[in-house]
Amino acid sequence: MGVGKYYFNVLSGPQTVTIHRIEKAAAVNMFHTYKKLGKNCEWLGKWNGKKFDDNESPAQ
Repeated sequence: MGVGKYYFNVLSGPQTVTIHRIEKAAAVNMFHTYKKLGKNCEWLGKWNGKKFDDNESPAQ
């Protein structure tokens, strides 16, 4: 995982796809796009190298 990138998971049946974006706005936009498509998404936050910061699920 890249330090300073924003991550979220898209859960699709037995598979989990992890998606990342460098900018928070782009990550939040893509997260909401998947949610609007009816996907089950899990916001992870910004990876700092040891744990996820800024891990509150973004509001619409």
